[in-house]
Amino acid sequence: MTSSSDRSPAVDVQSPKTYEVRTYGCQMNVHDSERLSGLLEDAGYVRAPEGSDGDADVVVFNTCAVRENADNRLYGNLGRLAPRKASRPGMQIAVGGCLAQKDRDTIVKKAPWVDVVFGTHNIGKLPVLLERARVQEEAQVEIAESLEAFPSTLPTRRESAYAAWVSISVGCNNTCTFCIVPALRGKEKDRRTGDILAEIEALVGEGVSEITLLGQNVNAYGSDIGDREAFSKLLRACGTIEGLERVRFTSPHPRDFTDDVIAAMAETPNVMPQLHMPLQSGSDTVLKAMRRSYRQERYLGIIEKVRAAMPDAAISTDIIVGFPGETDEDFEQTMHVVREARFTNAFTFQYSKRPGTPAATMEDQIPKEVVQARYERLVALQEEISWEENKKQVGRTLELMVAEGEGRKDGTTHRLSGRAPDNRLVHFTKPDQDVRPGDVVTVEITYAAPHHLLAEGAVLDVRRTRAGDAWEKRNAAEAAKPAGVMLGLPRIGAPEPLPVASGSGCGCD
Repeated sequence: MTSSSDRSPAVDVQSPKTYEVRTYGCQMNVHDSERLSGLLEDAGYVRAPEGSDGDADVVVFNTCAVRENADNRLYGNLGRLAPRKASRPGMQIAVGGCLAQKDRDTIVKKAPWVDVVFGTHNIGKLPVLLERARVQEEAQVEIAESLEAFPSTLPTRRESAYAAWVSISVGCNNTCTFCIVPALRGKEKDRRTGDILAEIEALVGEGVSEITLLGQNVNAYGSDIGDREAFSKLLRACGTIEGLERVRFTSPHPRDFTDDVIAAMAETPNVMPQLHMPLQSGSDTVLKAMRRSYRQERYLGIIEKVRAAMPDAAISTDIIVGFPGETDEDFEQTMHVVREARFTNAFTFQYSKRPGTPAATMEDQIPKEVVQARYERLVALQEEISWEENKKQVGRTLELMVAEGEGRKDGTTHRLSGRAPDNRLVHFTKPDQDVRPGDVVTVEITYAAPHHLLAEGAVLDVRRTRAGDAWEKRNAAEAAKPAGVMLGLPRIGAPEPLPVASGSGCGCD
């Protein structure tokens, strides 16, 4: 019989604290959320299971401020969490992003149960602010006025094993009257080209085969370092990186879309034949009121040059309907550009007042019913064009990068999904052999719908890739871990596609 002194002391094993990050807005916010997740995991937190819906120990809201009702949405969500937080001692809530940068102290006044408020320039401070709030038992509000560290220098929890965002700049030098982003994210600041390429090479070394260059005004890259051809040079440099199969970028601005960029796209094999080029309006009068520095003729000229250099390029756009002062004739000019440009798809937005922007106080705000009627006409036209353009793909043989999470009905239809080089979504028949996300398959397109393609025949070829190996390795490592222990490995799935037409994307480029 052993005495009490012979027994090992009891060990209090505590489960690691869990976190959840809720993201609103544009791709920049999505990328920032990967950094926030990486910071939290670096500090010892683990990601809450999917569907936890506020049951995590730390809930972070990464907010957007470009829609009129953005604050209502945030405070509604915060209100729903208030009773849950009151019943769970130790739970913390943090609010960051553009709305936090804008509203600052207002957030904790309206929602005093919030523990941390941080801005767009100091996301790296989140773990420290959470700990300080816990120790001092009071809300921590810290908003930096300028960038403290370029986001890509921070830890990350990538959302994909085979595709990655790579931020090349932050901020914006434009003064569009409908957009508050420059006021919240500051003037454009470019990364050194060498740092960008080093990050891409490191990602490729981990198995990534597709990267998306990211910037608020991505093709203005170089203005901060005094080289107007820096972006086209960067695209060409990406073409020299062995193992990098696909390069994309978002979002450019027509003002900075020069001939050397078109040439670089056409002449660099791994730069994909896809372009997202925001239009916003087809009316020169409205474009002037928006402080957009191009006009209809310039915009259509860019589209013509892109199509001449890359006949199969898929071109998408952003359009705002109902900007203050927009007349019926102005709207018809937008419809004219849509017919001429024949976009693969368009992300259309009904004008919404962005608090703090010049457009919010302009006269001649358009009645809701007029905006709605114009919006419906535009959507119907674009739907027709999208379907017609997709039908041209029937009979073509395409290489697809296999994706995960993009085909909601794949399980019931026994299909898989992938992205064509031009980023069209294709659902294809599941082959007999094993196919992993990140692998490449060759298929023949048999049917077209407005927003996707089908390849209903047998897969013509399967190419197993290093990206597929990376997905398999990470998936196996995650599955092998004991229940309740996580290593912060990336969740499987490609970066989210561009915002849907009715979503909350900025549409501000």
